[in-house]
Formats: sequence, structure tokens, C-alpha cells
Amino acid sequence: MTDTHAQFGPEEQKAIVAQVAAGEKPLCPRDGTPMTKRSIGGGSFGLGYSRKREWLICPACRRSLIFDIKRGTRN
Repeated sequence: MTDTHAQFGPEEQKAIVAQVAAGEKPLCPRDGTPMTKRSIGGGSFGLGYSRKREWLICPACRRSLIFDIKRGTRN
């Protein structure tokens, strides 16, 4: 049985973020499938900050990762 809400482990998350930081197309660390990318806005422009985040999703195993692009950290 497949867990449809499973997340990547900490080491897997670091590997994905490292691929993005290196300018590579991220591959799922579980099955090697190229991950799809969705941009996510956030923050409040009226308060003087905004966040640019990406949501990387593996179309095969359905695991995903959201991280802050500027900081290179997961959220």
C-alpha cells in the first residue's frame, strides 16, 4: 500500500535543494523521476516582505517539498 501523503526525509530534502541550487533539474531521490515545479507566492507586500517559494512534486510517488528559493531552505 502506498502512502499518498508521505514526505521526503531530511537527507532527501537536502539533496533536492542542492540540485536546485546547482541549477539542475531536480530528480526524486526515491525513484529518479524528474520533479515538476510550481511557484508559490507568499508574504505581504504591504508589510514590506514577500517570499518566493517553489513546490517540487514527484509525479510518480507524489511526494513533495516546498522551499524558500532565496534562502534555499524548506518550509
